[in-house]
Amino acid sequence: MGEIGEVMHLAKSGRLIVKLNTTGAASIRPGEMLIDSAGRRVGKIAELIGPVSAPYASVIPMTDKTARLTGAKVFAGGRQQPARPSHARREQRRQQQHGKERRRQN
Repeated sequence: MGEIGEVMHLAKSGRLIVKLNTTGAASIRPGEMLIDSAGRRVGKIAELIGPVSAPYASVIPMTDKTARLTGAKVFAGGRQQPARPSHARREQRRQQQHGKERRRQN
């Protein structure tokens, strides 16, 4: 787990601004989760900003304790899987129930 960068400050928009290491910036993409040294989720990268030589990331925080994050080192935490819409889960349950009913009839 390599260090990706350091939290610089909290922007007026409510997002965290993270100064990325030039080595870590090459592999990082929007949508990727960032974690702190304890493995707690810090936030999700919304966009990469700034020049290639000195990249920054705008991060949507996943915690209410954003003030304590200033100066914290952050690490890549992988991509977050998109949530399935509730109607898709409902349809999946219907299909499972239908399959159980068919097995009972046989």
